[in-house]
Amino acid sequence: MYFAGIDIGSTITKIVITNQHKILSSVIQRTGAEHRRRAHQIMADALAKAGFSADDLDYIVATGYGRINVPFADSQVTEITCHMRGISWLSPNVKTIIDIGGQDCKGIKVKDGRLVDFIMNDKCAAGTGRFFEIIAKVLGIALEDIGPISLKSKNPAEISNLCTVFAEQEALLRLSEGVPIEDIVAGIHKANASRIYGMIRKIKIEEVVAITGGGAKNVGLCRCLQDRLQMPVWIPPEPLITGALGAALIAGEKAARINSGALSGIKSKRRWDAATFFGEDRKDVVSVSSDQ
Repeated sequence: MYFAGIDIGSTITKIVITNQHKILSSVIQRTGAEHRRRAHQIMADALAKAGFSADDLDYIVATGYGRINVPFADSQVTEITCHMRGISWLSPNVKTIIDIGGQDCKGIKVKDGRLVDFIMNDKCAAGTGRFFEIIAKVLGIALEDIGPISLKSKNPAEISNLCTVFAEQEALLRLSEGVPIEDIVAGIHKANASRIYGMIRKIKIEEVVAITGGGAKNVGLCRCLQDRLQMPVWIPPEPLITGALGAALIAGEKAARINSGALSGIKSKRRWDAATFFGEDRKDVVSVSSDQ
């Protein structure tokens, strides 16, 4: 049996296909404006990569910011639960998860593979991927370079304001004062790590600590978080797919509780044709129906 998890984040959509024992296919692409259309397109890519048709998927779970916009999903599960499940499968010893996404940051406490507590910051961009995108643009450097550049710093600048607008102004001010760019970005990483730590400690941090999401790909931020936590952190081989992986694993668990007749009925109700809010007769809508 095969199962899929689709995690539609604010900036990135991820799909994982599993057989409950190993990952058979994973795809990571930009979300874009039309969640339904992108969900179809990315699912088509994931199926092609695995060599499957849509009918091969016995159960599909959607999660993330846009989970309600996946008309072919059999059910929806919150991203908190899915991240916890995915990480627990990858590394059962993890007790604290720091998920740094495009527009929010989450802290998740795990015990024996079960969710104990969580905390979430979705009101401010500080510490998120969007914050670093803006700062990188202001400083004229590529987003993927901001972490490595920060590691070259010998004297991180003091950054006092993490409101995105004021942080932009402060970064430009430091540039005008002649502060080296590596010291500016190092100071920004250090300030963001302190802010994230201040939120996460409310759920009582315990080792092993894992960092997931796009923020886990920022070596500068991870280094600063590790220094602030005063303990090592574990980063999954692909930190972007943990939510989708958890959704796929939950899909398998749900399917196991359903008899084959009922499962066939659920599969028959998938709305593969409802690809977009903006007109379902568009020629650029990708079909992943079972007869393709």
